[in-house]
Amino acid sequence: MTSESLMLNDEMLFKVIKHHPYLLSTQILSVALLNEVNKGKSSWWYPYLKQMPRSYEILSSFSQLEIQALQIDDAVWAAEKAVTKAKSDWQQAGLIMQELDFKSHLCTFKAWLWASGTISSRTMHISWDDAGCLCPVGDFFNYAAPGEEPCGSESMGACDSSFSVRSSHFGDENSLQLSEELHNTDAQRLIDAGFEEHEAAYCFYARQNYQKGDQVLLSYGTYTNLELLEHYGFLLNENPNDKVFIVLEPDMYSLCSWPRDSLYICQNGKPSFALLSTLRLWATAPNQQRSSGHLACSGDLLSTDNEITVMKWLAKTCQGLLDTLPTSVEQDELLGKLIKSAEDFPMNFEELSSFIAELLASPETNGIMDIIVGKRIKSISRFQLAVQWRLNYKRILVDCISHCAGIIDDLSYTQLKVKPDYDCTVLANG
Repeated sequence: MTSESLMLNDEMLFKVIKHHPYLLSTQILSVALLNEVNKGKSSWWYPYLKQMPRSYEILSSFSQLEIQALQIDDAVWAAEKAVTKAKSDWQQAGLIMQELDFKSHLCTFKAWLWASGTISSRTMHISWDDAGCLCPVGDFFNYAAPGEEPCGSESMGACDSSFSVRSSHFGDENSLQLSEELHNTDAQRLIDAGFEEHEAAYCFYARQNYQKGDQVLLSYGTYTNLELLEHYGFLLNENPNDKVFIVLEPDMYSLCSWPRDSLYICQNGKPSFALLSTLRLWATAPNQQRSSGHLACSGDLLSTDNEITVMKWLAKTCQGLLDTLPTSVEQDELLGKLIKSAEDFPMNFEELSSFIAELLASPETNGIMDIIVGKRIKSISRFQLAVQWRLNYKRILVDCISHCAGIIDDLSYTQLKVKPDYDCTVLANG
C-alpha cells in the first residue's frame, strides 16, 4: 500500500491531494490511509486495516503527564516536539479531510495519531516515496538491534545465500513459503528487506537458518531507545545502540574535531572513543595539548594521572546528573514493578497509589492514582514505557560510574605497585 497506489484507485482522492501540493509525503499517506478506513468494508484493504492495532505508543501520542515522566530534558524535548509536529500536520490536513467527506471521528486528532503512528511504526522503505509503503504480513516482523541479531553457528552468513519471503507467497494455509535464491553479486543480500523491481514485490531475506517455531526478526536500523520510542513505540532493555549524551564544558568542544553526536556514553557504561579522546586531551596541560593531540585522537592513554583525572571527572558528571533527577534507580525499579502488578493483578489500588505517592514525593506522582485506578487506563502502558526509558538511562550512568571507579582502582594499584621503594634501594647499596 502506497499513497500512489491508493490515489490511482480513487479519483476523488487523487484530485483533492493534487489541489494541496504543500502536503508532505507522510501527510498524504496518512490522509490516504484514513480515506480507506472511511470506506469501511467497501475498501479493498479492509481485511488488512481490520487487523491493525487500534493505537500506538510512539512519543507523539504521549500526554503531558507521560512526557514529564521521562524526566530527562532531551527526552522531554523530543516528546514535546513530536506532539507539536503531529498536531501541526493534522491541522494542515484538516481541510482535505473535510473535502473528502470523512466521518467526524476520522477527522479528530486521535484518528490522525493512529494514521501517522501506523506510518511511523509499520511502513517500509521504498526509493520513490519518503513516506514508505505498508506491506501486509511483512509488517509483523519484530525488531532485532544491529549487533544483537541472533547469528549462531548455523547462520548462513550475509555472503553465502539468502531466503526471499514475498507477500505473494502466503498461501491459503497462512504458511511461509521460503524460496532459496543465490545472490553472489547482489548487494541486496546484505539487507533484511527491500522492494525488488524485477519481482514487483517486497522481499524479505533471512540471514540465518530459522527453525520451526523461531521468531523471524528484522533489523530496521541503528536506533537508540529514545528513537525506538519516538518512531516505533517500544524500547529494548538491552539495546547495544543505546547511548547517553552528557553536556561538556565549553572549552572541551573546542579541543576536538569530533561531531557532537559522537560524544556519548555507550549502553555498557563506557565512554565512546570520541568522548574519551576529547576528555584525555582536556585533562592535558594546555602547553602540552598541541603535541598530545595526535595521541589522544589515536586512542592512546596519555598518562596514568591523565586517565585518572578523566575518569574522576566523568564519574562526577554522571553522579551529578543522577542527583538532579527526582527519582533514583531503586525507586524507578520499584515503581515499574508496582505498575506491572497493577496491570496484571487485581489489588487495593488506594493502598498502592498511596504507597507510591509516599515513596516518590515528586510532582509526577499526582497523576499516578488516576492511571492505576483506570481513569486514564489507556495511558498506563505509555507511562510504563516512560519509566522504563528513564530507568535504562539512569542505569547507563550508574554503569559508567562503576566503569570509571574500576579504571581508577586499577590504575591507582598499578601506580602504587611500580613506585620505587627508595629506602630498600639505599639499604641494598650498603
